[in-house]
Order: sequence, then C-alpha cells, then structure tokens
Amino acid sequence: MQGFYEFYIDVLMRLDKQRPRQGLDGEALQASESGRARSLLELLTEAHADIRQGVDPKLLEGERSLQQLLNGKAERQMRLLSGAHTEEQAVEAAKEIAVLETEYQQVEGKIRATSPRYAALTQPQPLTAEQIQQLLDKETLMLEYSLGDERSYLWAVSQAGIASFELAKREVIEAAARRFYDRLTARNKRVNGETNEQRQVRVAHADADVSAASEALSKLILGPVSTELGTKRLVIVADGALQYIPFGALPAVPTQISAESGGRPGNQSPTPTPQPLIVEHEVVTLPSASTLSVIRREVAGRQPAPKTIVALADPVFMKDDERVTRGANRGKNSRNTQESNPATNSVKPENGKDLQLVEAAQETGLASGGLEVPRLPGSRKEAERIIAMVPKSESKLVLDFAASRKTATSPDLSQYRYVHFSTHGFLNSVHPELSGIVLSLVNERGESQDGFLRAHEIFNLKLPAELVVLSACQTGIGREVKGEGMVSLTRGFMYAGAPRVVVSLWSVSDLGTEKLMVRFYHELMKEGKPPGAALRAAQLSLMTDKDKRWAEPFYWAPFIVQGDWR
Repeated sequence: MQGFYEFYIDVLMRLDKQRPRQGLDGEALQASESGRARSLLELLTEAHADIRQGVDPKLLEGERSLQQLLNGKAERQMRLLSGAHTEEQAVEAAKEIAVLETEYQQVEGKIRATSPRYAALTQPQPLTAEQIQQLLDKETLMLEYSLGDERSYLWAVSQAGIASFELAKREVIEAAARRFYDRLTARNKRVNGETNEQRQVRVAHADADVSAASEALSKLILGPVSTELGTKRLVIVADGALQYIPFGALPAVPTQISAESGGRPGNQSPTPTPQPLIVEHEVVTLPSASTLSVIRREVAGRQPAPKTIVALADPVFMKDDERVTRGANRGKNSRNTQESNPATNSVKPENGKDLQLVEAAQETGLASGGLEVPRLPGSRKEAERIIAMVPKSESKLVLDFAASRKTATSPDLSQYRYVHFSTHGFLNSVHPELSGIVLSLVNERGESQDGFLRAHEIFNLKLPAELVVLSACQTGIGREVKGEGMVSLTRGFMYAGAPRVVVSLWSVSDLGTEKLMVRFYHELMKEGKPPGAALRAAQLSLMTDKDKRWAEPFYWAPFIVQGDWR
C-alpha cells in the first residue's frame, strides 16, 4: 500500500500550498506515520504481553526447533560462501534457508492466531500531529522525512508547531546520500587486485571529497529547514537511503554562494568551513514517532535494574587462539567479520562469474566468520576500562570463553541497567533476522560451539535494560523495507525491553571504537549525561583529539543512538 500512502501525502501537501494554515501539512505528517513502521509498532505492543502463554506446547517446540535449524543452516551457508563453492551450491543453500524462514513465519503466525493474550491486544494507532508534538520537550525538534518519486517532504515538528518543506525527489536525494556514505566508508571497500599504495590513494581521494559530498546532501535535506534548527536536540525519522546516514556528520549550515558575488566563483566572499551538526546538536534517530509513544508506555513505571553495567568482550573465536593453544593470532583488527576474513580477502577468481559470487557473498554479509574470525584485543581493553568506572559490586566483566551465547541469553543480564557487547558483528542484508553478533565459537577444550546470537533469537530475550550498546560493525543496518524502515538488530533489542540502543552504521575501527566507547561511558556514568548527549560529547572529543587521525568522520561518526533520548 506504500504507493497509496505516498500519493495521499503528496495530495495533502499540494493542497497545503493552496490552503495554508489549515493543518493539511499536519494531516500529511499523520499519513506518513500511518504508512511507517507498522509491523514494528505491533511487535512493540505485543512485546510485554507474553503472547506465548496459553499456546499449544507443540507449537512452541516447533518454533524452537525451527530456530535451531535456521541457525545451523545459516552457519553452514557462511562456511560455504567463505570458501570454494559452486553457484549451484550457493543457490541450494539459499533455497534451504528461504524454506525454513517461511516455515518459521508460519509457526509464528499460528502462535499469534491461537494466543489468548495476543487476541486481547489493541492494535496500535499511528499518532496525530498534535500527539507527536506532545511527545517533544522544548529543547527537541523532530525531523521526519518522506521520499517520493516526484518530490519528497520534510516535517519539522516542535512543541510550538509544525513547519513543512518540499524537497527534491527520492532519486536525487538517495544519489547524494550514497555518494556521502561511499566517501565516508571508502576504507572498508575492497578492490580486487588493488595494491596497498593504490588503496591509500583511493582513500585519500575519498577523504578529500567527504566535505563536498556532505555539503551537497545537507543542502538537499537540511538547507530548507536550517533556520529552524537553532541548537535543539534533533530527532531524525529518516526514510530510504537516509537511514544509513550519520546526520551528526552533516554540516549544520550548508555553504551558500554569496548573493553579492552574483554566483561567480572568483567573487565569492570567504565562507567559514561548516561545522558538523554534533557541534551544536544532540542527534538521535527513531523508526517513527509513533514507536516512541509505545516505547514510553511500556517502560512507564518500570523499576530500574539493581546493578549498573555488564560487558561481554573478547570472545574466543578460533581453535588456535592462544587461550586454547599458544598459536599466534592472525587477521586484521576490525569488528566486522566480513572485513577481516582472509578466506574472502584472498580469493582470486578465475572468471567474472566467480568474482560476482564472492562479491555477492560479501554484500550479504554471509562471507563472514566461516573459516577464520580474528581476535579483537581492543574489545578487551575497552570493556576493562569501562567496567573500571564503577564499583565491582555494580558491574560484571565477562571475557574469553565466558563471553558466550549462553551468557548473552542468561536471565542474569536483566540485573543491569547498561548491557555492552564488544565483539564482531555480522550483517545478512538478504535475511536480516539472521544478522547478529559473534560470541565465543569454541570452549576451553577448543571444541566448536554455537556462538552466533542472531536477531530472531534476540526477540526472545528478557532484557529490560535502559541501554544496550552494540560495539560492533554494521549493527544498525539491515534490509530497508519500504514503509517498514530498517529491519535490523535494534528491533530485537527493543522488543526484548530496551528503550534505546547504540548501534553502528558501518565497519568500524577496533582502536577507534575503543577510544570512542570509553569516552562515551565516561560521559554516561561519570558525568551523568543521557545516552544521546553522552555520545555527542564522546564524538566531539574524538573529533578534536590531539591525534589528528581520529578527526575523519569514519572514526567518530559511525555510532548512533536509536530510541528514547530521555
């Protein structure tokens, strides 16, 4: 139905031009909310209803069995795609997972259909413009985007009122967004046959173009609303490719050509370099304004967890890890198994078809963790420094073999306000419910064990933490479903009970992430700042660090706060 919603929004906004000040732009905003994140709203509403109570035990056992089968098939697919394989083998593995996914969805549908508690639920209603305004405080401005084929729209909503703006069409905005994202993440790109010197030149060119790319995008999506921003907290409800963009890295005031110069380059008056939004603004994101209402309703009256923080870090991935044997560790230090897998990095295809298979595997994130997952020494240092900020009685540090899937799914984690995962992340953009984080893959004896905590399992956790931090790669992205938004790990943790999650938008640096996270928790636990303000302070600190290498937004901008900013 998304085409109808888009058409309805467009009609209302065109009427608003003809009949201003009649509230038609507010009706268009409500239409945008009506067509946005509906399944997420329903999921969050059912999250605390315990809909499995009173359901046929055979159905629940079938659900658990299918989850185990999915995990096994997904891991085998990883191993297959990260090694030598044929196109037929890859297709067959994908078919097996698709069949299991369909069966799993059917079982979940039967559970809901036969659940007495689900039947009693009232379906959530998208908020009106006035109700959205009531969610905001005086220091907050919400920017909600709706991208369309012919034209796009932006609503700037505050306690005081609503301002609406017409923007360029989806194709133009998304092209600018992709350019900016590609320049930001050039370090993560692999080019077949590229030498180290060639890579350095390519990355340098990308870094040089980041500023121009960010200004071009900012003019498109922030230029019309720049006079409304002030120094307020910005709550971003993005659409399309904008969901991949760290808004905090965009320039706050797009560079404009001086009117007196007549637009001639030689006569332009000097313009100061525009500063990123985070210099003046705290920035958080939401899948929709209506989800915020549901989140707040579910956590209202909840008693805070008795302890402060638990951190899981430095899991054991390989049998030749020195904690199992004295063998040397291998691999690059990245928190994305996709980036650091020698099996995929060393593939030298003999023909174009093989190259396409490897690229497809890397694009889906399935060529991750299949053969070798390198240790992350920075994750251990990061967790130790964070835990050292609070008394031992208020914290728990889980390292090595104990940083396992068993620990991550234990009820003990519900005793902590902050839950921190510092490890590898893996992305499956084809089946986002199979994305997740990697925990210990072997035990003390070097025996293999299931260490993949996948999104579909996170939904079954009971994790009423105030904040979950996924200090790993690409934990904030997944598959973009039109109208539904980004289907990623955030949904699972919000369903499990967390009103806010800190996630990443690309493959991050191990050392850079360690520095950023330590500063983030200092601001959070020592200075007492809310998560959004704490992340902003940490990013500014890293951006202005005396070590100039961290000044690039690749290092300080990948992490965002999703959810309630309070």
